[in-house]
Amino acid sequence: MEMKRVFTTSLAALLSVSMLAGCGGSQQSGGESSDQGGEEKPAETVDATVTVWGPQEDQSKDNGEWLQTMCNQFNEAHPEWNLTFTYGTCSEGDAKTNVGTDPSAAADVYMFANDQIPDLIKAGGIAELGGTNVDNMKKNNSATTVNTVSYNGSVYGFPFTSNTWFMYYDKSVFSDEDIKSLDAMLEKGKVAFPLENSWYIAAFYVANGCTLFGEDGSKADAGIDFSGDKAVAVTDYLVDLVKNANFANGDVGTVADAKAFFSGSWDYEKAHDAYGDNMGIAALPSITINGEAKQMKSFAGSKAVGVNPATALYKEHPEIAVALAAWLGGTEAQQKHYELRNIIPTDSNINVGDDALAKAQMDTMANTSIVQPLQDAMGQYWGPAESMGKEIVSGTVTHDNAAEKTEAMNESMNTAAVQ
Repeated sequence: MEMKRVFTTSLAALLSVSMLAGCGGSQQSGGESSDQGGEEKPAETVDATVTVWGPQEDQSKDNGEWLQTMCNQFNEAHPEWNLTFTYGTCSEGDAKTNVGTDPSAAADVYMFANDQIPDLIKAGGIAELGGTNVDNMKKNNSATTVNTVSYNGSVYGFPFTSNTWFMYYDKSVFSDEDIKSLDAMLEKGKVAFPLENSWYIAAFYVANGCTLFGEDGSKADAGIDFSGDKAVAVTDYLVDLVKNANFANGDVGTVADAKAFFSGSWDYEKAHDAYGDNMGIAALPSITINGEAKQMKSFAGSKAVGVNPATALYKEHPEIAVALAAWLGGTEAQQKHYELRNIIPTDSNINVGDDALAKAQMDTMANTSIVQPLQDAMGQYWGPAESMGKEIVSGTVTHDNAAEKTEAMNESMNTAAVQ
């Protein structure tokens, strides 16, 4: 499975958030509270130390010390708090492991990958969020993005970038109209798609109404529904797809003459090397099943900022931790992240100009993706889906046995042991 796999709350209503715990090294960064002056004495300033964990790249001078800069700006914006920041290095992918070791010794605020939410909840290292901060986050992000940080009806983080895949193509071969339909593209030039990869093949089945744990991935009891005529129709479509001379299994790296392929931001350079100035980037096209256009949809995830409810700071001043997490995942911080590190934002208020990569990823998240479900039983999906893709590519699956093979895949997805 190929995956390069993200949470806001209010100061007025106390919320909870839990997240990844950080790894090594720390450095100190203090902040001065501003003197409000005047004849009336302001409320006593709260002095507190806040431990924040994030990737090394966000703390390096080469990248403008994004994390330190944003924390210092937060401190300046809150004269009611006099905060000292301690920084630790921990990647989003390592959060689950580090926080799970001892949440009480982990960071107050940290960054994590959204698929780790269930494990972080079990470890007691991530707080449930709510209130004005969450309301604002929902206004500024697509429903899909919000769902990436939601679990069992609650929000657990402030997303700041997304993880999904879309389409790269050669603009000298495909027009703006062509790229709306995969079938139209196949009439013009060779298209590569990693059909044997279970992270990608779901896009076809979901297009025709198949679901994973309900429409939004939140209903564990609904299971995986790749059954019946809707799923068989997709299998039949894919049987024909692999026979098309203009289709190839893979990507532009394995199919040298491919004029379009499907991947994520990590393959930008590969696409640019292949297509040069003619490189185009777009959200997913539709496919035609039984004469109707059906929108392909990719799996989506995110990276987010979370709050650890097990720390001393949270227990005494949860409003500080929650407000900082919301700030680090908010509009200004995302804008700075984008400027310094080209971290593609999720916030719809941010203008990415003519950045085709950022536009395609944001458009995909908003319109042509579904949340990769955060269900334990999701582990039952990957193997059967991969096997189906491989059998379709090899020709083992035919129109004659499509119904039988599809039903066997669905049964396996719903009965196999979690991998």
